[in-house]
Amino acid sequence: MTWQMQSIPSDHATVKSGRIGVLVVNLGTPDAPDPASVKRYLKEFLSDPRVIEIPAIVWQVILRGIILNTRPKKSAQAYSKVWTEGGSPLLVITRDQASGLQQRLGDAVIVRHAMRYGQPSIPSQIEALHAEGCDRILLAPLYPQYCAATTATVVDKAAETLGAMRWQPALRTLPAYHDDPAYIDALEADITRQLSTLDFEPEVLLLSFHGMPLRTLHLGDPYHCHCRKTARLLGERLAARDEYAKLRIETTFQSRFGRAQWLEPATDHTLLAEAGKGTRRLAVAAPGFAADCVETLEELAIEGRKEFLGAGGEHYAVLSCLNTSDAGMHMLEAIVRRELAGWI
Repeated sequence: MTWQMQSIPSDHATVKSGRIGVLVVNLGTPDAPDPASVKRYLKEFLSDPRVIEIPAIVWQVILRGIILNTRPKKSAQAYSKVWTEGGSPLLVITRDQASGLQQRLGDAVIVRHAMRYGQPSIPSQIEALHAEGCDRILLAPLYPQYCAATTATVVDKAAETLGAMRWQPALRTLPAYHDDPAYIDALEADITRQLSTLDFEPEVLLLSFHGMPLRTLHLGDPYHCHCRKTARLLGERLAARDEYAKLRIETTFQSRFGRAQWLEPATDHTLLAEAGKGTRRLAVAAPGFAADCVETLEELAIEGRKEFLGAGGEHYAVLSCLNTSDAGMHMLEAIVRRELAGWI
């Protein structure tokens, strides 16, 4: 049998293909700092079985009957303290990170951003990249330390999206980068830059990571170990510098929720304890957050300041996350380019 090339019919749909996409993803945010918007956001976030590992038949009663009727108002007040003209700080910074990454990578790829909870959603952005001809996509969750409640749920949502697509793009996932030299380099450069601009010399540098229930550690989640390793590697870098050789570094976990036991020591308890034992000058960094958000701008910078100074502290500063700093963007470009190897 002889195969003959046939001409393309005049009515054949034009299909874009052959492009490469990068989708940077962060946790999420409500659409506005009001109770109704926060309630919608919390409903999606707290209904994820990766986030709340309680049987849905039990948890949904608690969530709908109590939490969604009480927590949105309080959370909306926290968001309103840090909201910007452009919207949620997390969304604005993540968008700017994607834009900066696009400039650095050039026309070789198409870069978009998404929120795991809220807008723009992962499904909408994967579909948009595919429509632009991306048949290969790098999914880049901006979580340095792997956790099932963060990285895994991003992958879950992407897989759910692909499951509904007839023509699926090939998918790669950026792995955790908690001990990546490029990440530790970026933290060292940016934290020391910010420390050098303070009008006081800290006695203690608190490295505050987002907390997780202790149960996640016992179930085999590597998050706690990843946080500890990041803190150790960063601490070793700072200790090797003469100007920070005497700086005491402590690792803590913030943002407890509910009655379960969480990873310790807790950031808020540590702030009170440090002031109580005589520490007067303290700085806080949050290396587990790729971008500033309500947890850093309100919980640490506003509430944390009240706690430390109210307990007797005299000088307090919260350092910015890597955000779109030169060090942060250089690191992001490096790890994304590495994961795109063979595609570009």
